[in-house]
Amino acid sequence: MITVKNLKKSFDDKVVFDGFDLRLPDTGAYFISGPSGSGKTTLFRIISGLDTDYGGFVEYDGVISYVFQENRLIPSLTAYENVFEVCFDKEKALYLLDRVGLSEDAANYPSELSGGMNRRVAIARALAFKHDILLLDEPFSALDEEIKSSVIELIKELEKDRLILLISHDETEAEALGCTRISF
Repeated sequence: MITVKNLKKSFDDKVVFDGFDLRLPDTGAYFISGPSGSGKTTLFRIISGLDTDYGGFVEYDGVISYVFQENRLIPSLTAYENVFEVCFDKEKALYLLDRVGLSEDAANYPSELSGGMNRRVAIARALAFKHDILLLDEPFSALDEEIKSSVIELIKELEKDRLILLISHDETEAEALGCTRISF
């Protein structure tokens, strides 16, 4: 469950949140929509604890896993090692890399992979981390339609009993995940 009460956040003179409230249950998929600059990523950063400079109250039950807009892979680790580092489970890491279509590339480093391949490693890593809440910030950028569709199906399968929050500028992604819209 996520509870946000009376959230206040500004960047210099730009007010992003002024008394924002949100309450979400333990499970379900939600699509955060709004124009660029409306505070979607800022909300994720606050919920995840990466931004602590705000007013109001934010609380959640459980552990968060986060697919950032950037892949944030460790360049000195292979695709497999990037996933293994968050779960310490060889079978799980290899299974997830296989499910995102990267079993043949598990031994490659991020510099040896395309942007879309790195994106899939980042998604596999987030899914491998033991969590209760999954934050997805533009997670399907750089993925072609066929791969995007299979990754969305994987997320739906693995995350059905968890809370998912999605930020995307592509409403078809939210529809495919079965998300309920939250508009800013």
